[in-house]
Amino acid sequence: MQLFGLIAKQDGGVEANETEYVKTFLKQQLNAEAVEEYYSLFLRFSKDSKLAKEGDEGKVKLTSMKDSVKILGICKKINKKLNKEQKVVVLLRLYELVNADRKFTEQRMAIINTVADVFKLPKEEIEAIETYTVNNELSKLDLDDVLVVNHNLPQHDNGKHIESGELDGHVLILRVNSAGLYFVRYTGEQDIFLNGLLINNRRIYLFPKGSFVKLPKGQPVYYTDVVSRFMSDSSVSKITYEVNNVGFQFKTGGIGLRDVNISEEQGKLIGIMGASGAGKTTLLNVLCGNETPTRGEVLINSYNLHHERDKVEGVIGYIPQDDLLIEELTVYENLYYNAKLCFKDKDEKEIEEMVNNTLMSLGLYERRNLKVGSPLNKMISGGQRKRLNIALELIREPGILFVDEPTSGLSSRDSENVMNLLRELALKGKLIFVVIHQPSSDIYKMFDKMYILDTGGYPVYYGNPSESLIYFKQLDAQINSDQGECGTCGNLNPELIFNIIDANVIDEYGNYTNKRKTSPEEWHEHYKENIELPQVEQVTSTPPKSLNIPSWFKQFFIYTLRDFKSKISNKQYILLNLLETPFLGFVLAYLIRYIVDPESDVYVFRENENIAPYIFMGIIVALFFGLIVSAEEIFKDAKILKREKFLNLSRSSYLASKILILFTLSAIQMVTFVLVANGILGIKGLNFEFWLALFSVSAFANILGLILSASFNSIVTIYVLIPLVMIPQMVLGGAMFTFDKLNKDFTSVDKVPLVAEVMPSRYIYEGLIVHQYKHNNYKKNIFNVELQQSSSDFKNVYYLPELEEILDACRIADKTSEAYVNDLALLHNELSKELKRVPGISFEAIDKISVDGFNEDVAALAIAYIARLKDHYRTIFNEADNTINRFLSENIRNNKEKFNAIKDAYYNESMSDIVRKTFDKNKILRDGDKLIQVVDPIYQIPEPESTVSFRTHFFAPQKHFAGVFYDTLWFNIAMVWLLTIMLYGVLYFDLLKKGMNFLGELKLFKK
Repeated sequence: MQLFGLIAKQDGGVEANETEYVKTFLKQQLNAEAVEEYYSLFLRFSKDSKLAKEGDEGKVKLTSMKDSVKILGICKKINKKLNKEQKVVVLLRLYELVNADRKFTEQRMAIINTVADVFKLPKEEIEAIETYTVNNELSKLDLDDVLVVNHNLPQHDNGKHIESGELDGHVLILRVNSAGLYFVRYTGEQDIFLNGLLINNRRIYLFPKGSFVKLPKGQPVYYTDVVSRFMSDSSVSKITYEVNNVGFQFKTGGIGLRDVNISEEQGKLIGIMGASGAGKTTLLNVLCGNETPTRGEVLINSYNLHHERDKVEGVIGYIPQDDLLIEELTVYENLYYNAKLCFKDKDEKEIEEMVNNTLMSLGLYERRNLKVGSPLNKMISGGQRKRLNIALELIREPGILFVDEPTSGLSSRDSENVMNLLRELALKGKLIFVVIHQPSSDIYKMFDKMYILDTGGYPVYYGNPSESLIYFKQLDAQINSDQGECGTCGNLNPELIFNIIDANVIDEYGNYTNKRKTSPEEWHEHYKENIELPQVEQVTSTPPKSLNIPSWFKQFFIYTLRDFKSKISNKQYILLNLLETPFLGFVLAYLIRYIVDPESDVYVFRENENIAPYIFMGIIVALFFGLIVSAEEIFKDAKILKREKFLNLSRSSYLASKILILFTLSAIQMVTFVLVANGILGIKGLNFEFWLALFSVSAFANILGLILSASFNSIVTIYVLIPLVMIPQMVLGGAMFTFDKLNKDFTSVDKVPLVAEVMPSRYIYEGLIVHQYKHNNYKKNIFNVELQQSSSDFKNVYYLPELEEILDACRIADKTSEAYVNDLALLHNELSKELKRVPGISFEAIDKISVDGFNEDVAALAIAYIARLKDHYRTIFNEADNTINRFLSENIRNNKEKFNAIKDAYYNESMSDIVRKTFDKNKILRDGDKLIQVVDPIYQIPEPESTVSFRTHFFAPQKHFAGVFYDTLWFNIAMVWLLTIMLYGVLYFDLLKKGMNFLGELKLFKK
């Protein structure tokens, strides 16, 4: 206002039109109160203008020294505070001020030139602004940066012209290239509108991105139309896109597309329309490569899209109708991580600059630090979400872009903004295909061509959008068939096209029937007869690629960082996942902290009968949380993965990042659970083992959850399936039901059932129970001695007496009976085993224990051999028993209270009963030609049948593989990780989903 005032006071002072201009300008920018304040400031700096006018009429005065100093000072302040774009606007408004009364005196223009010099704007742009502001004659506006819109042929040679309907003046558009700004003004008297607002022919308006000028008649002038005229000389890579006789048939047998032929090149915006179910999305999926056509081919620069993907890698971009945004990240972060995955050759500064420039170009820069949020919990508007979705592809600028219903769910204004953005991309040389639904007239006219499908995938129109209604009206023999637009307002209603296509027959009563007047087949025949398919000059050069994919490790790092940030930004998710497990551990442990003596408050670990159930519940907690935290991970990223498929990113790096985050979270959860629950229950010295075991089963559940997440397309289905995978783990975990009491179709007398060999819950439960019993501070010093004692005791008390009974039965049995044969087979088998177990005691008649060789002499030798075995095992038992008694006596004698305290704190009687099967009525069982030890499984060393045998009975103290015995817990944990690795293979190759699809196709084939 100070600058306005100082310029207006020169050469006779402020004029009425200048005063009116200032008032109008302020009213458009400020509220009523501020208008008065700034208008007073203008008057104050333009004071004495009348006095000067009366005293110096007819004279030309130079600007006073005082005013010159003020002007320079103001210019310097403006120079420091305003950016380049704002300085251009200030300069143009100064020219506009003096143009209000067309008082272009030398003194005033000298001041404006001084301002321009201080602003350091390019000289040619200053001259262009001045020429544009003060001239209405086209002959004087023959500038490279001025575009003319009128109904006449261009009268100047710069080629910047847009033909319009009849105008009584010209729409003049100025480009200030260095600032990236466009301005518009009108020289006529008709009513024309800028973004819905009436244009004053005495004003100059900023023409920002997404703007359009609505003319009295004819198509609007869009911002993208203007930009395209100024960019017409820009070199863009040549792209040809050809669809030749493409047809598509669904797996169910239905026809999706028929005889699709399209030929286009770069710089075009192509719309795809059709009734619901006509095949619009199917066509888009075939065109972008998501689906392979049943017949025909899609060529990009002569390369087959579906069979030569490596040649067209990075050329295609895809924006589905649904959001591709990570809701927990900000607008900036969504775009930043996307850019990191696309450009390995750009450093951090270049990536940040690229992201910021893209956000600014889409009008999202001011919103860059807002979280995206969900569609139901919006942080940014629907239009901004759509623009951000487009930005994900825009930032890498693919040569061909496919967009599915970008205006769905948006307001009319947001729809226009989004379509203006796509139009601008096309003008920059991109080829864009857009599925559009119910577009407005203005949006419909933005397209270069429209491809219309009818029900059943029949093409019925391919050509200029504005001519489409005329085409269908003429085929339908309607009146005014030569008019497509409204003669008054110039609007075109696309709905009328579908009213014609879908029109039904009227019966003799005037009622509409369900029969269409013109079938899809008939419309398609008209299409083949009347539509001339475009031809493009085929390009054979390699399509331009806009990708430079990072290495596997770089992708893994980016994925991990992106996922980590998205999770920690969701505070509710983090708090629940980190606090639930310790809380659950506290509740569980506190509830089962059982004290036997009702009159005592002293908790004794040895007497708590709930330790084994606690261990099993800990495994269920680990499984459950492992499944829950991973069940949605891939499902919620499904749409993002579909888009990133076009980037050819590594699936394994994505999965590895997910697994790392989930494993870390599960590890923390199990740490807190074990520390809290074990602390309350008094389980001492084995916290690491407990944590590792529970973490291992939770990691298995993580991968299982990811498989479910990747294989099903409904989150409800995924959560419904969680009990289905949990219950077998519970039933076959070995805690709820003993294996020897399950259905005989599943059980094995001497080994864990085969189905339980793939149950991590069984491995971890068995491992923790055995480890707790073997390695606690009370048992670990005498366990091996007790093992010898138990083994020898079993042989003397149950095993050898059973052999003697069978031997006696053989001596008196019928030699031809089946029982006799079976008994001899058992004797031979078991005594052969004893020869291996006790090689120091020989039995030469072993081979004679058979149907042909058995007699009284052999029986006598066998009885003598069994007697020697009894003596051998009795000796071992006595030695072991003496060793145990000495150990107990010595500890009791040295410090009885400490010894008993250790027993109370580390040994658990209930767990001892479980691993020794104390209450099982069967101590030994017969299975065919074998005798099976039932009692004391914890003290029974497995006897492998071969080098690679690893299956054993439940609660075995050791496991065998490849000739080596391993501690049960560590072997079982290794088995869980082996199962986890196998599950990862299922996840990586998507075997569950492929298997279900195969079964579905097989079922359809049989039908």
